Amino acid sequence: MIRVVLADDERLIRAGWRTILSLHDDIEVAADAADGCEAVEAGAGADVVLMDVRMPRMDGLAATLELARRAPTTRVIVVTTFEHDQLVWGALRAGAAGYVLKRAPAEQLVDAIRLVHTRDAVLFPDALRRIAAPLAGTVRSSTVAGLTPRELDVLRHITLGQNNSEIAATLHITNETVKTHVGNILDKLGARDRTQAAVLAYELGLVFPGAHHQTP
Repeated sequence: MIRVVLADDERLIRAGWRTILSLHDDIEVAADAADGCEAVEAGAGADVVLMDVRMPRMDGLAATLELARRAPTTRVIVVTTFEHDQLVWGALRAGAAGYVLKRAPAEQLVDAIRLVHTRDAVLFPDALRRIAAPLAGTVRSSTVAGLTPRELDVLRHITLGQNNSEIAATLHITNETVKTHVGNILDKLGARDRTQAAVLAYELGLVFPGAHHQTP
């Protein structure tokens, strides 16, 4: 069972999310939160937090940072109205597992919760590339953080949203080898998870927003 906290200052939005999630037997709404402070308190015991970006007392960025400190196993999905939002990018850098738009279909929200709970892929990489485009850095070096050529290959496929099995099939290596590479990448980049690794890859210019990467 995936325990979810709903954090939004709009009661009607929380009620809508609760109705959607109540239709799925593998998801349980553990608590509601009307601001960032409540989200941190309730989210510390949850698997996933749906986090509004702009809330009273503490915004979604600050709440995500605090949750990352208090409860590193809790996964945060930022829920926002706008795609190109500095707070969203900040929340992703702070440790959010991904983001969805408030206008997204119900099934996309449910899929997002299940995906981040597995920790095996980056949430909606196309959306991540769009938000990265106006914000990413310009450094281009395959030696940043000491990444090996194979680790850079794996990182590129992570940013495309591929899970370990897909990366293994694409690169013709075993799942265990992929897991080892992913672990090394996270350690070298100082990233909490795959999403943070993807964010850093865009900022460092190791991959390019909007591009589909090919491995030679």
